[in-house]
Amino acid sequence: MKKQNEHVALYTDKYEFTMLEAALESGVAHKKAVFELFTRRLPAGRNYGVVVGTARAVEAISKFQFSEEDLDYLGDFLKPSTIDYLANFRFTGSVTGYREGDFFFPHSPIFTVESTFAEGVLLETILLSIFNYDSAVASAASHIKVVAGSTKISELGSRRTNEHSAVYAARAAYIAGFDSTSNLEAGRRWSEIPVYGTSAHAFTLAHTSELEAFKHQVAALGTATTLLVDTYDIEQGIKNAIEVAGVNLGAIRIDSGDPFVELPKARLQLDELGATKTKIVLSGDMNRETITAITEAGLPVDSYGVGTDVVTGGGAPSCGFVYKLVAIQDDEGGMRAVAKKSASKASVGGKKTAYREFKDDWSILREVVVTDGANTNVSGYQALQTTFIVRGNLIELNTIEEARELHAENLKIAPKAPIEVDVISAEVEVNVADFVDNI
Repeated sequence: MKKQNEHVALYTDKYEFTMLEAALESGVAHKKAVFELFTRRLPAGRNYGVVVGTARAVEAISKFQFSEEDLDYLGDFLKPSTIDYLANFRFTGSVTGYREGDFFFPHSPIFTVESTFAEGVLLETILLSIFNYDSAVASAASHIKVVAGSTKISELGSRRTNEHSAVYAARAAYIAGFDSTSNLEAGRRWSEIPVYGTSAHAFTLAHTSELEAFKHQVAALGTATTLLVDTYDIEQGIKNAIEVAGVNLGAIRIDSGDPFVELPKARLQLDELGATKTKIVLSGDMNRETITAITEAGLPVDSYGVGTDVVTGGGAPSCGFVYKLVAIQDDEGGMRAVAKKSASKASVGGKKTAYREFKDDWSILREVVVTDGANTNVSGYQALQTTFIVRGNLIELNTIEEARELHAENLKIAPKAPIEVDVISAEVEVNVADFVDNI
Protein backbone atom coordinates (compact mmCIF):
# COMPACT_ATOMS: atom_id res chain seq x y z
CA MET A 1 0.00 0.00 0.00
CA LYS A 2 1.28 3.44 -0.90
CA LYS A 3 2.25 5.45 2.16
CA GLN A 4 0.08 8.52 2.60
CA ASN A 5 1.63 11.97 2.78
CA GLU A 6 1.98 13.00 6.42
CA HIS A 7 1.74 16.72 5.66
CA VAL A 8 -1.46 18.56 6.58
CA ALA A 9 -1.47 21.11 3.76
CA LEU A 10 -4.05 19.19 1.73
CA TYR A 11 -6.40 18.70 4.68
CA THR A 12 -8.28 21.64 3.23
CA ASP A 13 -10.77 22.81 0.62
CA LYS A 14 -10.06 23.57 -3.01
CA TYR A 15 -11.31 27.13 -2.80
CA GLU A 16 -8.45 28.08 -0.48
CA PHE A 17 -6.10 27.48 -3.42
CA THR A 18 -8.26 29.06 -6.09
CA MET A 19 -8.54 32.15 -3.84
CA LEU A 20 -4.77 32.10 -3.47
CA GLU A 21 -4.31 31.98 -7.23
CA ALA A 22 -6.63 34.94 -7.74
CA ALA A 23 -4.98 36.82 -4.86
CA LEU A 24 -1.55 36.31 -6.43
CA GLU A 25 -3.01 37.72 -9.63
CA SER A 26 -4.46 40.82 -7.91
CA GLY A 27 -1.49 41.40 -5.59
CA VAL A 28 -3.55 41.11 -2.40
CA ALA A 29 -1.82 37.82 -1.56
CA HIS A 30 1.19 39.67 -0.15
CA LYS A 31 -0.73 42.26 1.85
CA LYS A 32 -0.76 42.04 5.64
CA ALA A 33 -3.98 40.55 6.97
CA VAL A 34 -5.68 39.56 10.22
CA PHE A 35 -7.95 36.51 10.48
CA GLU A 36 -9.94 35.57 13.58
CA LEU A 37 -11.57 32.30 14.62
CA PHE A 38 -14.75 32.64 16.73
CA THR A 39 -18.33 31.44 17.09
CA ARG A 40 -21.44 33.56 16.83
CA ARG A 41 -23.45 31.51 19.31
CA LEU A 42 -23.34 28.60 21.76
CA PRO A 43 -25.53 25.49 21.45
CA ALA A 44 -28.86 25.67 23.27
CA GLY A 45 -28.49 24.94 26.95
CA ARG A 46 -24.78 25.77 27.11
CA ASN A 47 -23.48 28.71 29.15
CA TYR A 48 -19.87 28.37 27.99
CA GLY A 49 -17.62 26.44 25.63
CA VAL A 50 -14.14 25.04 26.25
CA VAL A 51 -11.16 25.83 24.02
CA VAL A 52 -9.22 22.73 22.97
CA GLY A 53 -7.20 22.28 19.80
CA THR A 54 -4.68 25.08 20.16
CA ALA A 55 -1.65 22.81 20.40
CA ARG A 56 -2.81 20.80 17.40
CA ALA A 57 -3.51 23.97 15.43
CA VAL A 58 -0.06 25.38 16.12
CA GLU A 59 1.51 22.05 15.16
CA ALA A 60 -0.52 22.04 11.94
CA ILE A 61 0.71 25.53 11.08
CA SER A 62 4.30 24.43 11.61
CA LYS A 63 3.75 21.47 9.25
CA PHE A 64 1.89 23.45 6.62
CA GLN A 65 4.29 22.94 3.73
CA PHE A 66 4.03 21.18 0.39
CA SER A 67 5.84 18.06 -0.77
CA GLU A 68 6.60 17.26 -4.40
CA GLU A 69 3.67 14.86 -4.35
CA ASP A 70 1.38 17.64 -3.08
CA LEU A 71 2.59 20.03 -5.76
CA ASP A 72 2.14 17.45 -8.51
CA TYR A 73 -1.47 16.99 -7.46
CA LEU A 74 -2.15 20.72 -7.16
CA GLY A 75 -0.55 21.29 -10.54
CA ASP A 76 -3.58 19.62 -12.14
CA PHE A 77 -5.62 22.78 -11.57
CA LEU A 78 -3.23 25.56 -10.49
CA LYS A 79 -0.95 27.71 -12.62
CA PRO A 80 2.82 27.08 -12.58
CA SER A 81 3.34 30.47 -10.92
CA THR A 82 1.05 29.44 -8.05
CA ILE A 83 2.90 26.14 -7.70
CA ASP A 84 6.18 28.07 -7.52
CA TYR A 85 4.75 30.12 -4.65
CA LEU A 86 3.59 27.01 -2.79
CA ALA A 87 6.93 25.23 -3.30
CA ASN A 88 8.57 27.72 -0.94
CA PHE A 89 5.60 28.16 1.41
CA ARG A 90 6.26 28.55 5.09
CA PHE A 91 4.13 30.38 7.64
CA THR A 92 5.95 33.56 8.71
CA GLY A 93 3.18 35.30 10.64
CA SER A 94 2.10 35.52 14.26
CA VAL A 95 -0.66 33.79 16.21
CA THR A 96 -2.38 34.74 19.47
CA GLY A 97 -5.34 33.15 21.18
CA TYR A 98 -7.02 31.70 24.24
CA ARG A 99 -5.16 29.02 26.17
CA GLU A 100 -6.36 25.44 25.98
CA GLY A 101 -8.75 24.68 28.81
CA ASP A 102 -10.11 28.23 28.91
CA PHE A 103 -13.76 29.07 28.38
CA PHE A 104 -15.07 30.78 25.27
CA PHE A 105 -18.30 32.62 24.57
CA PRO A 106 -19.99 34.08 21.47
CA HIS A 107 -17.53 36.35 19.62
CA SER A 108 -14.52 35.31 21.74
CA PRO A 109 -11.49 35.67 19.41
CA ILE A 110 -9.99 32.34 20.42
CA PHE A 111 -7.38 32.18 17.63
CA THR A 112 -6.00 35.19 15.73
CA VAL A 113 -3.69 34.84 12.74
CA GLU A 114 -1.64 37.84 11.57
CA SER A 115 0.20 37.16 8.34
CA THR A 116 0.00 37.86 4.67
CA PHE A 117 -3.41 37.27 3.13
CA ALA A 118 -2.03 34.25 1.26
CA GLU A 119 -0.62 32.59 4.36
CA GLY A 120 -3.70 33.22 6.45
CA VAL A 121 -6.29 32.18 3.90
CA LEU A 122 -4.69 28.77 3.30
CA LEU A 123 -5.06 27.89 7.00
CA GLU A 124 -8.83 28.33 7.21
CA THR A 125 -10.04 24.77 6.76
CA ILE A 126 -7.39 22.96 8.80
CA LEU A 127 -7.88 25.35 11.75
CA LEU A 128 -11.65 25.06 11.65
CA SER A 129 -11.43 21.27 11.37
CA ILE A 130 -9.31 21.10 14.50
CA PHE A 131 -11.09 23.63 16.70
CA ASN A 132 -14.65 22.75 15.72
CA TYR A 133 -14.22 19.10 16.70
CA ASP A 134 -11.80 19.27 19.63
CA SER A 135 -13.63 22.13 21.33
CA ALA A 136 -17.02 20.48 20.73
CA VAL A 137 -15.84 17.34 22.52
CA ALA A 138 -14.25 19.35 25.33
CA SER A 139 -17.39 21.45 25.78
CA ALA A 140 -19.61 18.36 25.98
CA ALA A 141 -17.17 16.64 28.35
CA SER A 142 -17.00 19.69 30.59
CA HIS A 143 -20.76 19.91 30.98
CA ILE A 144 -20.89 16.18 31.74
CA LYS A 145 -18.13 16.64 34.31
CA VAL A 146 -20.11 19.40 36.02
CA VAL A 147 -23.20 17.23 36.54
CA ALA A 148 -21.13 14.17 37.54
CA GLY A 149 -19.43 16.12 40.31
CA SER A 150 -16.63 14.15 41.98
CA THR A 151 -17.64 10.86 40.36
CA LYS A 152 -14.92 9.61 38.02
CA ILE A 153 -15.57 9.43 34.28
CA SER A 154 -13.84 7.43 31.55
CA GLU A 155 -14.05 8.34 27.87
CA LEU A 156 -15.11 5.23 25.93
CA GLY A 157 -16.12 6.70 22.58
CA SER A 158 -13.52 5.35 20.17
CA ARG A 159 -16.03 3.06 18.43
CA ARG A 160 -18.48 5.93 17.90
CA THR A 161 -16.30 8.12 15.71
CA ASN A 162 -13.53 7.68 13.13
CA GLU A 163 -10.15 6.33 14.16
CA HIS A 164 -8.35 9.68 13.99
CA SER A 165 -10.91 11.82 15.78
CA ALA A 166 -11.16 9.13 18.47
CA VAL A 167 -7.59 9.91 19.52
CA TYR A 168 -8.18 13.65 19.72
CA ALA A 169 -11.52 13.18 21.46
CA ALA A 170 -9.69 11.37 24.25
CA ARG A 171 -7.27 14.29 24.62
CA ALA A 172 -10.06 16.87 24.60
CA ALA A 173 -12.15 14.97 27.15
CA TYR A 174 -9.16 14.60 29.48
CA ILE A 175 -8.45 18.33 29.39
CA ALA A 176 -12.12 18.95 30.18
CA GLY A 177 -12.01 16.82 33.32
CA PHE A 178 -12.48 13.18 32.32
CA ASP A 179 -10.23 10.84 34.29
CA SER A 180 -9.18 8.30 31.66
CA THR A 181 -9.75 6.96 28.16
CA SER A 182 -10.09 3.56 26.57
CA ASN A 183 -8.04 4.69 23.54
CA LEU A 184 -4.52 3.26 23.57
CA GLU A 185 -3.14 5.58 20.89
CA ALA A 186 -4.15 8.57 23.01
CA GLY A 187 -2.39 7.01 25.98
CA ARG A 188 0.71 6.37 23.88
CA ARG A 189 0.88 9.91 22.47
CA TRP A 190 0.09 11.66 25.73
CA SER A 191 1.40 9.65 28.65
CA GLU A 192 -0.42 11.95 31.07
CA ILE A 193 -3.75 10.40 30.08
CA PRO A 194 -4.55 7.18 32.02
CA VAL A 195 -5.90 4.29 29.92
CA TYR A 196 -8.82 2.20 31.21
CA GLY A 197 -10.42 -1.07 30.11
CA THR A 198 -10.87 -4.68 31.13
CA SER A 199 -13.50 -6.82 29.41
CA ALA A 200 -16.51 -6.75 27.06
CA HIS A 201 -19.47 -9.08 26.68
CA ALA A 202 -17.65 -11.05 23.99
CA PHE A 203 -15.22 -12.41 26.57
CA THR A 204 -18.04 -13.73 28.74
CA LEU A 205 -19.92 -15.17 25.76
CA ALA A 206 -16.79 -16.96 24.52
CA HIS A 207 -16.75 -19.17 27.63
CA THR A 208 -19.16 -21.92 28.56
CA SER A 209 -20.44 -19.96 31.55
CA GLU A 210 -20.17 -16.54 33.15
CA LEU A 211 -18.55 -18.14 36.18
CA GLU A 212 -15.81 -19.68 34.03
CA ALA A 213 -15.20 -16.34 32.26
CA PHE A 214 -14.86 -14.52 35.57
CA LYS A 215 -12.44 -17.15 36.91
CA HIS A 216 -10.13 -16.73 33.93
CA GLN A 217 -10.30 -12.91 34.05
CA VAL A 218 -9.43 -12.82 37.73
CA ALA A 219 -6.65 -15.37 37.20
CA ALA A 220 -5.16 -13.17 34.49
CA LEU A 221 -5.80 -9.69 35.89
CA GLY A 222 -6.18 -10.11 39.64
CA THR A 223 -9.01 -9.26 42.01
CA ALA A 224 -8.56 -5.51 41.44
CA THR A 225 -10.13 -5.98 38.00
CA THR A 226 -13.63 -4.88 36.95
CA LEU A 227 -16.07 -7.67 36.12
CA LEU A 228 -18.88 -7.00 33.63
CA VAL A 229 -21.96 -8.48 35.30
CA ASP A 230 -24.87 -7.81 32.94
CA THR A 231 -24.31 -10.30 30.10
CA TYR A 232 -27.16 -12.53 31.31
CA ASP A 233 -28.62 -11.45 34.64
CA ILE A 234 -27.18 -8.69 36.81
CA GLU A 235 -28.12 -10.19 40.17
CA GLN A 236 -26.59 -13.57 39.29
CA GLY A 237 -23.64 -11.82 37.68
CA ILE A 238 -22.83 -10.01 40.91
CA LYS A 239 -23.15 -13.25 42.86
CA ASN A 240 -20.77 -14.97 40.46
CA ALA A 241 -18.33 -12.07 40.57
CA ILE A 242 -18.00 -12.13 44.35
CA GLU A 243 -17.87 -15.93 44.44
CA VAL A 244 -14.88 -15.86 42.09
CA ALA A 245 -13.02 -12.73 43.22
CA GLY A 246 -14.05 -12.46 46.85
CA VAL A 247 -15.18 -9.39 48.76
CA ASN A 248 -12.11 -7.41 47.68
CA LEU A 249 -13.14 -7.35 44.02
CA GLY A 250 -12.16 -3.99 42.54
CA ALA A 251 -15.38 -3.18 40.70
CA ILE A 252 -18.36 -4.46 38.80
CA ARG A 253 -19.58 -2.83 35.57
CA ILE A 254 -23.22 -2.53 34.54
CA ASP A 255 -23.75 -1.71 30.87
CA SER A 256 -27.52 -2.18 30.48
CA GLY A 257 -30.85 -1.96 32.24
CA ASP A 258 -32.50 0.89 34.10
CA PRO A 259 -29.83 2.52 36.28
CA PHE A 260 -32.48 3.86 38.65
CA VAL A 261 -33.44 0.27 39.39
CA GLU A 262 -30.14 -1.56 39.00
CA LEU A 263 -27.78 0.76 40.89
CA PRO A 264 -29.53 0.59 44.30
CA LYS A 265 -30.07 -3.17 43.93
CA ALA A 266 -26.42 -3.74 43.00
CA ARG A 267 -25.08 -1.68 45.90
CA LEU A 268 -27.37 -3.44 48.38
CA GLN A 269 -26.41 -6.87 47.04
CA LEU A 270 -22.68 -6.11 47.15
CA ASP A 271 -22.94 -4.86 50.72
CA GLU A 272 -24.94 -7.88 51.81
CA LEU A 273 -22.27 -10.14 50.27
CA GLY A 274 -19.61 -8.28 52.27
CA ALA A 275 -18.11 -6.50 49.22
CA THR A 276 -18.60 -3.06 50.72
CA LYS A 277 -15.54 -1.62 49.01
CA THR A 278 -16.29 -3.01 45.55
CA LYS A 279 -17.08 -0.10 43.26
CA ILE A 280 -19.83 0.19 40.66
CA VAL A 281 -19.00 1.36 37.14
CA LEU A 282 -21.95 2.40 34.99
CA SER A 283 -21.82 2.57 31.18
CA GLY A 284 -24.22 2.12 28.28
CA ASP A 285 -25.41 5.25 26.46
CA MET A 286 -24.59 7.54 29.33
CA ASN A 287 -25.28 11.19 28.59
CA ARG A 288 -25.51 14.50 30.40
CA GLU A 289 -29.24 14.19 31.08
CA THR A 290 -29.01 10.69 32.53
CA ILE A 291 -26.00 11.54 34.67
CA THR A 292 -27.76 14.67 35.92
CA ALA A 293 -30.77 12.61 37.00
CA ILE A 294 -28.58 9.97 38.67
CA THR A 295 -26.65 12.65 40.56
CA GLU A 296 -29.81 14.42 41.69
CA ALA A 297 -31.25 11.11 42.87
CA GLY A 298 -28.09 10.34 44.85
CA LEU A 299 -27.75 6.88 43.33
CA PRO A 300 -24.70 4.78 44.30
CA VAL A 301 -22.28 4.94 41.36
CA ASP A 302 -18.50 5.27 41.60
CA SER A 303 -17.56 5.77 37.96
CA TYR A 304 -19.14 6.41 34.58
CA GLY A 305 -18.10 5.28 31.13
CA VAL A 306 -19.26 7.78 28.51
CA GLY A 307 -18.88 7.20 24.79
CA THR A 308 -21.25 8.48 22.13
CA ASP A 309 -22.39 11.59 23.97
CA VAL A 310 -18.90 13.00 24.40
CA VAL A 311 -17.33 12.15 21.02
CA THR A 312 -20.36 13.61 19.22
CA GLY A 313 -20.10 16.82 21.20
CA GLY A 314 -23.23 16.08 23.20
CA GLY A 315 -25.30 16.44 20.05
CA ALA A 316 -23.35 19.51 18.92
CA PRO A 317 -20.48 17.97 16.90
CA SER A 318 -19.27 21.41 15.81
CA CYS A 319 -18.87 24.60 17.80
CA GLY A 320 -19.93 26.66 14.82
CA PHE A 321 -16.54 28.33 14.66
CA VAL A 322 -15.88 30.53 11.66
CA TYR A 323 -12.59 31.98 10.44
CA LYS A 324 -12.98 35.47 9.08
CA LEU A 325 -10.76 38.15 7.60
CA VAL A 326 -11.15 41.17 9.89
CA ALA A 327 -8.41 43.50 8.63
CA ILE A 328 -6.34 43.97 5.46
CA GLN A 329 -3.47 46.28 4.58
CA ASP A 330 -4.55 49.35 2.60
CA ASP A 331 -2.66 51.09 -0.18
CA GLU A 332 -1.02 53.48 2.29
CA GLY A 333 0.37 50.64 4.41
CA GLY A 334 -2.14 50.92 7.24
CA MET A 335 -4.68 48.31 8.25
CA ARG A 336 -8.30 48.59 7.11
CA ALA A 337 -11.01 46.85 9.13
CA VAL A 338 -13.32 44.64 7.07
CA ALA A 339 -16.49 42.78 8.07
CA LYS A 340 -19.39 40.82 6.64
CA LYS A 341 -22.76 42.56 6.79
CA SER A 342 -24.95 39.68 5.59
CA ALA A 343 -28.09 38.86 7.56
CA SER A 344 -27.49 36.48 10.52
CA LYS A 345 -23.81 36.22 9.61
CA ALA A 346 -22.58 39.74 10.27
CA SER A 347 -19.17 40.17 11.87
CA VAL A 348 -17.23 43.03 13.43
CA GLY A 349 -14.14 44.27 11.63
CA GLY A 350 -10.74 44.96 13.15
CA LYS A 351 -8.35 42.89 15.23
CA LYS A 352 -9.85 42.12 18.66
CA THR A 353 -8.44 42.08 22.16
CA ALA A 354 -10.47 40.17 24.77
CA TYR A 355 -10.87 40.79 28.50
CA ARG A 356 -12.91 39.15 31.23
CA GLU A 357 -14.68 40.74 34.19
CA PHE A 358 -15.57 38.93 37.39
CA LYS A 359 -18.22 39.31 40.06
CA ASP A 360 -17.35 39.90 43.70
CA ASP A 361 -17.29 36.13 44.24
CA TRP A 362 -14.89 35.84 41.27
CA SER A 363 -17.40 34.04 39.08
CA ILE A 364 -17.30 35.22 35.48
CA LEU A 365 -19.57 38.19 34.80
CA ARG A 366 -18.87 39.00 31.16
CA GLU A 367 -16.32 39.34 28.40
CA VAL A 368 -15.39 42.57 26.69
CA VAL A 369 -14.01 42.27 23.17
CA VAL A 370 -12.38 45.45 21.91
CA THR A 371 -11.31 46.26 18.36
CA ASP A 372 -8.08 48.10 17.65
CA GLY A 373 -8.55 51.83 17.86
CA ALA A 374 -11.57 51.78 20.17
CA ASN A 375 -11.42 54.40 22.91
CA THR A 376 -11.47 52.08 25.90
CA ASN A 377 -10.22 51.72 29.43
CA VAL A 378 -9.77 48.07 30.35
CA SER A 379 -7.70 48.34 33.52
CA GLY A 380 -8.80 45.85 36.14
CA TYR A 381 -9.87 43.15 33.70
CA GLN A 382 -8.17 39.86 32.93
CA ALA A 383 -6.53 39.77 29.50
CA LEU A 384 -7.32 36.46 27.83
CA GLN A 385 -5.02 36.08 24.84
CA THR A 386 -1.55 34.53 24.78
CA THR A 387 1.07 34.70 22.02
CA PHE A 388 1.78 31.30 20.48
CA ILE A 389 3.75 32.11 17.31
CA VAL A 390 5.85 35.16 16.42
CA ARG A 391 7.23 35.56 12.87
CA GLY A 392 6.67 31.87 12.26
CA ASN A 393 8.42 30.71 15.45
CA LEU A 394 6.68 28.92 18.31
CA ILE A 395 6.75 30.93 21.54
CA GLU A 396 4.49 29.27 24.11
CA LEU A 397 2.04 26.41 24.53
CA ASN A 398 0.61 25.11 27.76
CA THR A 399 0.90 21.39 28.49
CA ILE A 400 -2.04 19.00 28.71
CA GLU A 401 -1.84 19.08 32.50
CA GLU A 402 -1.72 22.88 32.55
CA ALA A 403 -4.75 22.97 30.26
CA ARG A 404 -6.56 20.51 32.53
CA GLU A 405 -5.71 22.60 35.59
CA LEU A 406 -6.89 25.81 33.89
CA HIS A 407 -10.19 24.16 33.01
CA ALA A 408 -10.63 22.86 36.56
CA GLU A 409 -10.03 26.36 37.93
CA ASN A 410 -12.49 27.81 35.44
CA LEU A 411 -15.18 25.36 36.53
CA LYS A 412 -15.02 26.91 40.00
CA ILE A 413 -15.97 30.31 38.56
CA ALA A 414 -18.19 29.21 35.67
CA PRO A 415 -21.21 31.41 35.03
CA LYS A 416 -24.53 29.86 36.02
CA ALA A 417 -26.27 31.36 32.99
CA PRO A 418 -25.14 32.74 29.61
CA ILE A 419 -23.05 35.86 30.10
CA GLU A 420 -23.06 39.10 28.15
CA VAL A 421 -20.28 39.66 25.63
CA ASP A 422 -19.72 43.32 24.75
CA VAL A 423 -18.03 43.83 21.39
CA ILE A 424 -16.76 47.38 21.32
CA SER A 425 -15.88 48.59 17.86
CA ALA A 426 -13.59 51.46 16.93
CA GLU A 427 -16.48 52.74 14.83
CA VAL A 428 -18.30 53.64 18.07
CA GLU A 429 -16.14 55.18 20.79
CA VAL A 430 -17.14 53.71 24.12
CA ASN A 431 -15.40 53.43 27.46
CA VAL A 432 -15.60 49.98 28.99
CA ALA A 433 -16.49 51.60 32.31
CA ASP A 434 -19.76 52.73 30.71
CA PHE A 435 -20.68 49.06 30.32
CA VAL A 436 -19.34 47.52 33.54
CA ASP A 437 -17.86 48.50 36.86
CA ASN A 438 -14.14 47.92 37.20
CA ILE A 439 -13.16 45.32 39.77
